[in-house]
Amino acid sequence: MSVPYETAYEPPESPEPHSPEEHLERLLGRALNSFDLPDEVIHRLDSALAHNSSLHSAHHSAGLHRETFRHTWLLADATVLTLWELVHNTAPGSAPQHEIYTDEEEAGVATSRLPLPPDTPACDRPVVLQLPAESGPRHAYALDDSADHARRLLRRAENTGDRPGDDVARLLRAAFAHQITQAFGRPCLSGEARLCFSLYEHAFLLFDGGEVSLWEVEHTLTPDGHHRCEVYDTEEAARAAMERRAREGATPDRP
Repeated sequence: MSVPYETAYEPPESPEPHSPEEHLERLLGRALNSFDLPDEVIHRLDSALAHNSSLHSAHHSAGLHRETFRHTWLLADATVLTLWELVHNTAPGSAPQHEIYTDEEEAGVATSRLPLPPDTPACDRPVVLQLPAESGPRHAYALDDSADHARRLLRRAENTGDRPGDDVARLLRAAFAHQITQAFGRPCLSGEARLCFSLYEHAFLLFDGGEVSLWEVEHTLTPDGHHRCEVYDTEEAARAAMERRAREGATPDRP
């Protein structure tokens, strides 16, 4: 029987954060057929900026097991390279063996040779990139239409004068992955449930490996109580704006 995703997912290595280079080194070190990887693939992975590992499929029964893992790297040229790792034992209680392949079809052929039922894919989940610790703040970036997300965020911002400038907008045209997180802040003004604040960080990953964050304040401290969006360059500026709005008790009309 196939094992559900949540039960079957046991990464074949320590969950401790490590760099893309360390991740590749561990993967090649345990794979029995790592020498079969083309030199071109290894050379391309030298420029990896971030990586992700996720379970693709699994089967456990009668002491036998098989898992297929998808390892994805984001490269400096903004392309993505994926390797497929097959982990299995060929006899009950035997030590796991690791094999690595450059495409899903090759991994599927290798899986079909095992004395186990055919490959049953686990549910697909978005590829989330893990940056190395030395790169600065840790964000779990998701590949998406991030440049468009940045454009829409700046377009709906209703604050003027203290909002991010055109230089930031131009910089974010090179964004290709992002993460949105809610920051702890001041959720509501005391005694007025309708006057609420929310603070979000929109973190963007750029083609050159750089990171840019925009800070979004949403609140209802407006004359008619409608939701208002303001965007700032820094968390400090966003929190200062929240305090200022709280003191003012209302905001100017939308420009």
